[in-house]
Amino acid sequence: MKLSKQEFLSLSGMEHDTLNAWIEEEWLIPSGSSVEPSFSDIDVARARLIRDLQLDFGVNDEGVGVILNLVDQLHGMRRTLVELRDAVRTTSESG
Repeated sequence: MKLSKQEFLSLSGMEHDTLNAWIEEEWLIPSGSSVEPSFSDIDVARARLIRDLQLDFGVNDEGVGVILNLVDQLHGMRRTLVELRDAVRTTSESG
């Protein structure tokens, strides 16, 4: 689902300035243009994760960047493993 900037701010409970800072840090990367950015449910979940890391766990900005990088790598590896599993299944079914 595509969300407008206003919808995203409402769902995530963020302030406009915070959103701009997180986009500048590339913690959030909206789709669409810079004039009319759009967000997804995943962006809302990511924003909540960042907020939890900062507020609940006291993680500083540098730490947030490291954690987000590791989370992104983990999700990339999961996608690769799913693709590999599917390729192996396809190969075994046709052979």
